Amino acid sequence: MKLTMLRYAACAAVAAAFAACGGGGSDLSSMGSSSGATMQTGNVPFIVSDASADDWALVGVKLLNIALVPQGGGANVTVFTAASDAPYLNLEQLDNLGEILGNIAVPVGTYVGAVITVGGNPGDILLTVAADPEAGFAGTAGSSIASTDIEIQHTHGSGTNLTVPIGISFDTPLVVAASGTPNAALDLEFDLSHPAFILGHQPPGAGTTLWAVNFDGPVRRHPIADITRLVLRHMYGNVMSVAGDGSSITITKDYPLLPVASPEMAVAGTQQLTILVDSTNGTLFYDVDAKTRTTLTSFSSETSLAGKYVRIAARYQQNGTLVATRIWASSSFASVWLSPEGHVLHANTSTQTITVTNESGVPVAMQIDANTQFYLRQPWSAIADATPIGTGTVFLDAGNLVRGFKVHASVVDPLATPLVAQSIDIETASYSGLISLANATSFTYTHDYPHAADDYVMALDYIAPSSANGVDSSGNPIMGFKYWNLALPTLLTDGSMAITDFIAATNGTVSFGGPAPPISVVGLSAASWADPANPTGWSAPWTVLLPVPVPLASVATGVASNAFSIAVANGTQPVIVDFSNTGGSATLVYQVDRSGGILTVSPVDIATAGGMTTFTDNLTAGTPVKVFGIAQADGTLKAYVVIYYTGMAPIS
Repeated sequence: MKLTMLRYAACAAVAAAFAACGGGGSDLSSMGSSSGATMQTGNVPFIVSDASADDWALVGVKLLNIALVPQGGGANVTVFTAASDAPYLNLEQLDNLGEILGNIAVPVGTYVGAVITVGGNPGDILLTVAADPEAGFAGTAGSSIASTDIEIQHTHGSGTNLTVPIGISFDTPLVVAASGTPNAALDLEFDLSHPAFILGHQPPGAGTTLWAVNFDGPVRRHPIADITRLVLRHMYGNVMSVAGDGSSITITKDYPLLPVASPEMAVAGTQQLTILVDSTNGTLFYDVDAKTRTTLTSFSSETSLAGKYVRIAARYQQNGTLVATRIWASSSFASVWLSPEGHVLHANTSTQTITVTNESGVPVAMQIDANTQFYLRQPWSAIADATPIGTGTVFLDAGNLVRGFKVHASVVDPLATPLVAQSIDIETASYSGLISLANATSFTYTHDYPHAADDYVMALDYIAPSSANGVDSSGNPIMGFKYWNLALPTLLTDGSMAITDFIAATNGTVSFGGPAPPISVVGLSAASWADPANPTGWSAPWTVLLPVPVPLASVATGVASNAFSIAVANGTQPVIVDFSNTGGSATLVYQVDRSGGILTVSPVDIATAGGMTTFTDNLTAGTPVKVFGIAQADGTLKAYVVIYYTGMAPIS
């Protein structure tokens, strides 16, 4: 069964921050009252995360402005304004991790929301289709979508000054205390896997496929309970200075140019970051030009770093400082960038090669040899983060690397043919697919891809009941396996009954009858390595149950008692779809209209009386709908997203 898989960021997932207080925004540290007093500020790590999708290689967004909404009213507080030529942020690379913004000085206070502003002009959004998208995807593999075929929704302004302001309400306030107190951290999550984020409309016949990009709904705040568990994307920068005592370097943040050039170029940022050496465990230092590797406990021997380009794998400490786990340095930006970053496309044990899609979605093949070292990002453990979990072809032969893992590779010689992998940083070890055979000790993922060689059947043990697994929303430690439903990410199921409940939650199947494919339960887990449950392999610390996209359907019977039924082509019986209109957990509903060459996506809030009326009036028999939901044990479908179409209906 071929499924378009949805990816979702982990409950404690992080990702990337994109700009800094020095990027043209107000200098908050110098703001004062009328009496001349200096306003107190606290340092806040700003994070922008994402859940990626299998069908896209590049989703470039220009982030222009971030402002915080103070509790009790008053003017929004601008904490970031981009330079006039804002770089793109590739959301597809932010799969359970991200690109660090830095620590921004924010006025002390309590904030209940944020307004993120992104570019809304043609060309402010870049879309490139993955090298091997799921069967039936409307885009052509490896192609870039023309800006004329991208319709950015809900823009403000006119002419060439179009923007999209995105308002976010926080579930719990963000409390910023004075410097010297524990840091708050703000994760602003762009959920690329959200069904209504990038919506393709393929018309009947040979008409142009239009792509609507909709930020209303797929962007939210994700609370961060423990800053030390943030997995940060490798950052790029230019070294400004080396501290006199050798304890740190200061870099100016750089971004890769998008679309990618040949040779690739750096786009200079405005923010500066201080990176500490790991004086206790050592920082691995790779001189890309000299092709050497050393372990540093001080930067004193590397005074020549000033002026060089670096790529850094770093981790946060509890006090908000950044410590380097590994650093790659070169006089050329292209050299530190050339080692591909992206998702594993193929892992071929017969030829001992892996293929990784780079920033532009181009497949890059690399040879695995006896010296290739594999790492798993584990920033909460300094030693584990810098220690290989496997070496050489033996690790690959054992099936420990599969399609879908998010990695950043480093090569022995960026000019060699073929490229030979020096090290593979596994940033997220994501297993996903149909869930079956769930029992008290393990469950099985079955994932079918367009190319059978990429398919896998993987039995994952749950982590041991004694294994630490983050904290809950109240800050209490969680031990052992946990799971949740994508529609309700804050409602974790953990503790002694988690596995029993998980077994019950994954035994549902929805059948339309006849040759129409059934809908089974699908999930995703970011695996952990060498847990006591499996000391020599992968185990599942958590699983998120994902809404499965049902083929384009038509309404069979309209709305009644928070349910309606749908029928699909080749099916012999309708299926009941249950939805919720309870505030805070309501099913997400969107009306999609294509008329006169314009594609419009309009959210419908069914938690309100007016929204519910609009929904009921439009879901009449025969209305084309796209439902994303989770199969229930009683054969019904619990809806996470419902999209209904007006105007021209799509073909799929």
